[in-house]
Amino acid sequence: MEEARAEGNEIISAYKTALEKVFEDHKKEAVRQSQTRVRAESTNARQQKNQAMAKAQLDLKRQQGKVQQELKNKLFAEVADLVRDFMKTPDYDAFLVKCIESALEFASGEEMTIYINPSDRDKKEKLEEKTGAVLTVSAEDFMGGVRAVLRGRNILIDHSFKASLENEYDQFIFSGGDDIG
Repeated sequence: MEEARAEGNEIISAYKTALEKVFEDHKKEAVRQSQTRVRAESTNARQQKNQAMAKAQLDLKRQQGKVQQELKNKLFAEVADLVRDFMKTPDYDAFLVKCIESALEFASGEEMTIYINPSDRDKKEKLEEKTGAVLTVSAEDFMGGVRAVLRGRNILIDHSFKASLENEYDQFIFSGGDDIG
């Protein structure tokens, strides 16, 4: 009887040990799977966060670009108004004379056509008297200033406000604002 009991206890003990080993293996596998799942979910959450941040940054940059474009347009509209105001001053007449004389000097007697803006038609005779140049009123409005064409050398001398403003507009970039104090 004791022998049978000892043998039964031995079988139960071996079975219990085998079950504990299976349980430990199962526990380790479950922990490993849960850790893998946590890592995968963490990676997924990080990716979603990064995507959301990238989208938010892109939206912010688009909005910033839109605001900067609006401000740039307003700024250059103000500059155009200031140019129109300048064109009503005696300094503008002096500017035209200076531009015409500069073009004449550059041409060195070569045949040239000097254009003034249609809005300056009333200044034509006075400018011709002061500079000795024959002026042509342009068919195209170039916002003021002077344009001269040397056909012999295929050269355009452009002292027009329209070209200057367009050039400045194209090159104008808002700084990051870091240097504003």
